[in-house]
Amino acid sequence: MNEQNLQTQLDKLAIMELPALYMRGLDRLDRDLLRTQFWDDAYMDYGIYAGDADGFCDFCMGALASHDRNQHMIGQNIVEVEGDTAFGEVYFQAYHRVKNEQGALRDIFICGRYADRYEKRDGIWKFSYRSEIVDWARDDPASDDFLAGSGNIWGERKPNDPIYNRAAMARPEND
Repeated sequence: MNEQNLQTQLDKLAIMELPALYMRGLDRLDRDLLRTQFWDDAYMDYGIYAGDADGFCDFCMGALASHDRNQHMIGQNIVEVEGDTAFGEVYFQAYHRVKNEQGALRDIFICGRYADRYEKRDGIWKFSYRSEIVDWARDDPASDDFLAGSGNIWGERKPNDPIYNRAAMARPEND
């Protein structure tokens, strides 16, 4: 592998981490993490929001704050690097646990793709443009009551989510 091919692969790896950190920012309601994935002059167009990075992050935190939980999954991640600019298509599945007007829990799934432009500045890749394309969605009654009392560890928002407790990620000493 020549040096240019190696650099292209390293660039792709750096770019592919951006959507993963973006999703963690959304799921954990970690605005700071979400915001650091975008250049200050980035532009987002989601149809329901079009504007700059700060406004977008505020919009997301406001939209997700009332949800009981969220989980965003990344599928195919296609990246084409053209020097210090790259273009991507990232498939996603977004799960949202919400309450309807009557207070009943609902599971909303929104699935589609992101159309992205990334820019490398001073050796760092970030989003310079992001657009969400919805391919399908559904809204169903919540159906995980069977897990109540199961002892499962449930995801939380920042800072209570287990991912933020690195000290707990060790074998107990008396084990």
